[in-house]
Amino acid sequence: MMRNPEQTIGNLIDKQKIAFIASVDGDGFPNIKAMLSPRKRNGLREYWFTTNTSSMRAGQYRNNHNACIYFYDSRFFRGVQIRGTMEVLEDAAVKEEIWQSGDELYYPQGVTDPDYCVLKFTAQSGRYYANFKSEDFEI
Repeated sequence: MMRNPEQTIGNLIDKQKIAFIASVDGDGFPNIKAMLSPRKRNGLREYWFTTNTSSMRAGQYRNNHNACIYFYDSRFFRGVQIRGTMEVLEDAAVKEEIWQSGDELYYPQGVTDPDYCVLKFTAQSGRYYANFKSEDFEI
């Protein structure tokens, strides 16, 4: 059993460059995509990613907020799946807060690019895997 889930899982998440996000398509099937790690994290509860407003994933989250994110540490063969909901945010203040130098590569019109949005994931529960054992946890 984890002594300090916030620290154990938080450290795993913060060391990963890639996150996997899952959405649900119109037929009820999961869709998984590799993304850059979250731009911002508030404990284990909230995570912010960037994506294209026009993306398939943003459309799926608008239709069905159920989501999952997964972080994997290949060096120690451990990972964490977190279940919750994903919101598509287009609020100017949120977009400005999450914006980083170099984002022009993906959003050529800058922070006001209409094809730039923020995905906010809010966690409910998760499952941590390490040392050939799994452990469920609530958030």
